[in-house]
Amino acid sequence: MKKYALTHECVTIEGNIATVGISSKAAEELGDVTYVELPEVGKEVKKGEVLCTIESVKSAEDIYVPLSGKIVEVNKDLEDKPEIINEDAENKGWIVKIEFSDQSEIEDLLDEDPPM
Repeated sequence: MKKYALTHECVTIEGNIATVGISSKAAEELGDVTYVELPEVGKEVKKGEVLCTIESVKSAEDIYVPLSGKIVEVNKDLEDKPEIINEDAENKGWIVKIEFSDQSEIEDLLDEDPPM
């Protein structure tokens, strides 16, 4: 199941794992991504707080936690190839996987990416 946050995070939900990245629209708006500050595996995160920062040739943007829980994996490929986000933001360009703790938070997510 794919969902979106108002802040343009893309969330793919499988069981109790949420794979989080940014939407294709957000990647297009950012321009060429040059760096992704990945968070720590094992870190507990709360919905709405800053997850990480993505830097591009245009700007640096905060990415927000769409579902509370624990980070169980980060996309290490982004350390050497942050441009994966531009190439395939909603699939190969994922940033983290979160084992989420509150099923009801899914209800706050949207079925499609909102307008920019």
